[in-house]
This record gives sequence, C-alpha cells and structure tokens, in this order.
Amino acid sequence: MSIFEKRYRLMEQELCDRGINLEHIKTQLKEQIVELPSWAVGNSGTRYGTFRDKGAASTIWQKIDDCAEIQRCLGVTPVMASHTLWDKTDDGHFAPVREYAKQKNMSIGTVHPNTFSGQEFRFGSICSPIESVREATKKHFRECVSIARELGSKTIGMWVADGTNYPGQDSLRERKHRLFDGLQALYSEMDPDMTLLLEYKPFEPFFYTTDVNDWGMSMLMCQKLGPKAKVLVDLGHHLAGVNIEHIIATLLDEQKLGAFHFNNRRYADDDLISGTVNPLEMFLIFKEIVDAGVDGLNNTLTYMLDQSHNIENSLEGIIYSVMNIQTAFAKALLIDRSLLARYQAENNVVACNKIIMDAFNIDVEPLLAVIRLEMGLSDIDPLQNHRNSGYLKRVASERKEGILTLGGGA
Repeated sequence: MSIFEKRYRLMEQELCDRGINLEHIKTQLKEQIVELPSWAVGNSGTRYGTFRDKGAASTIWQKIDDCAEIQRCLGVTPVMASHTLWDKTDDGHFAPVREYAKQKNMSIGTVHPNTFSGQEFRFGSICSPIESVREATKKHFRECVSIARELGSKTIGMWVADGTNYPGQDSLRERKHRLFDGLQALYSEMDPDMTLLLEYKPFEPFFYTTDVNDWGMSMLMCQKLGPKAKVLVDLGHHLAGVNIEHIIATLLDEQKLGAFHFNNRRYADDDLISGTVNPLEMFLIFKEIVDAGVDGLNNTLTYMLDQSHNIENSLEGIIYSVMNIQTAFAKALLIDRSLLARYQAENNVVACNKIIMDAFNIDVEPLLAVIRLEMGLSDIDPLQNHRNSGYLKRVASERKEGILTLGGGA
C-alpha cells in the first residue's frame, strides 16, 4: 500500500469512528460546480496595464477552448460565465457559441451585462441623470436577456457600476429610484425560470457614493424586485475587516443568497487567486453554507470565479483557484457538527473554536485525490496535469497575440 493510500485509509477510519459519512461528503465534492470566467482566461490585467501572455484567448471560441482544458484537468468546471462586453461574435448570433461549447463538453452559465465601459457611462448607467443613457442601458439589458436565451443561460449577473464622486453632485434618493426602475426593467424581461444576481461594491469607479454599495442595498433591491432576484457576493468587494461569513449566514437565513464571485483580496477589490491570501476566510464561508444545508435551508448557489490574472498565467491561476475552493469546501464538510453543537450548548468557547480549527487543519489532499480518480481524471494533481499537457505551448504557436484589455472583470 502506498503512502498516499495509507493517508486516505487513516482519514476514512477516523471519519468512520466519528460517525461521519465519507461517501456523502465525496458526493457533495463531486457535484460542486464552479463557473469559469471567460474574461479571466484572456489578457485582463489591471486598471493600469496588462502583461500579455503569448497565446492568450482573444475570442469567445478560444475562451471556450481554454475553459474546456481547465475542465479536463478539474472535472468540476463544465460551465463558462460570459460577459457581453468582451464575448462578442462577428455576426451578433450566439446560438453557434452554445453549440460550440456543447461540442467541447461545456455550457454557458451566468451572463453579465455592461454598465461601466463606454463614454456614455460618465455619470452612470441606469442611475445616470441623463435619461437617454438610462433608456439605452435598459435596451442593453433587454438584449442581454435575449443573448442569455440564445446561450441557454438561466442567470444574469448584474454589477451596477454607478455612483457619484462629490457631495451635491446628484440627488442620492433619486438615484435610488432610478436604480430600482432600471433593475425592474431587466427583471421584468427575464423568463420565469431565470435568476437575477445583483452584485455590490463599496467603491470604484465612483468614490463618494456607490449606488449598490453593500449587501444591504443589494438585498433591499432583490426583495423589492421579487423571488427571482438574489444577492451576488464578490469576495473582493468588501472593505478591510468586514466579516464576510456573517453576511453569508444572514443572506442564507433570509434565503436571498444567490451566487459568489470567488477571488482573494488584501485590501479591497484586488481580484487575486482564490485562497492565497486568507484561506481561513474561505473555509469559514463554506462552513456557513454547509451549516445552512444541514439545517434544512436551500444552499444551492452559483459559484463563479472573478479574477484578473496579471503576473501569473491565467489558466494556471484559475486551476489553482478551483483547487483551493475544493480544499476549503472539503474541510468545511469535515467539521464535527454534533460535537460542536454540544460544546456550543455548554458555552465552551475554546472547545468550539478548536473543533473549527481542527477541521481547517485537516489534510484533505488524499480525499480530493481519490475523488479525482473516481471522476476519471488522468492525474490527481490538476495543475501538474495541465502543465504536462503541452496545451499552453500549442496555443501560443497557433494563436495571434491576444487583444490588450485594460481593466479587470465586474
């Protein structure tokens, strides 16, 4: 028996002794789906510039190819999220995109409208004081719903980039009214089985006020819109010190959490590789998600990456991110919740925290390796699998230089 097999057998025996159903945990890990961001496989960079990689995807067809390669290595990423700003076709038709994705064993997931890139958005989009801009944005929203239908997507990911830079620049209450009016125009256009995911952000590109500035404003708009509207939490869209897992617990309890944009932050919207700066935070977020499911709440969510890969290779950064997400999720599933409940009832603070930290410190690599083998992947290490494939070398020789795109994702 190899060292790897011994590690797995020891974990299996320990979990069995604790009464934890390992097969159920393995099923949940296999069924987790993470949507890949089309905009992250190309040259996305930062607001200040981009270090371009030879062979980076520059068309939606190449982005699907790259995402299919990532899926080959991971097995849990068969969906590509799309952004209408960057994922255009020459003839404006998207049914062929859906068909091409299907040929590559992929599908198109969340569709993201554009409210930030364009000279017309100088004073905002749906919150703009200029009526013609607001109406043009509503028209764009309706077009996005049509695009989603063509692509077979059931979710619209909405980031409203609007705000003001100076006190007195505009009426804040009036902007709130315009916000709801614009979102309602989008919501009413959607099919009954579609979901609107409303993102929030405390600042940028405007700095005095942001019209959807936090989870409270997002949830308020979603409650006013109706049951098809849910909050989208981007992990980078928080100020330093914010307890994101507390926000997650509240949204889950109110049944208004719809989706995530996974990334990592050191300060705010850094869009770094998920799980590289504060892996404990991501583990604690998954703890709340798993807890909600154990308690009978609906915790079926849309998981998406939203990252800007600048100095690292994009495909490697994405694969590494998903591996970190899987690790955090696996550890959250392994918390001894029955023992935790007992210590919570006794107000045994130290024992409670130790149970959480014990789960966080578990080596779950043997578990994830077994899952990857059972899913039919050719290597238990997805990152090494990709590196060994020669994919990057091949596309670098076949593709023209990617288009320089200033700015990251939504």
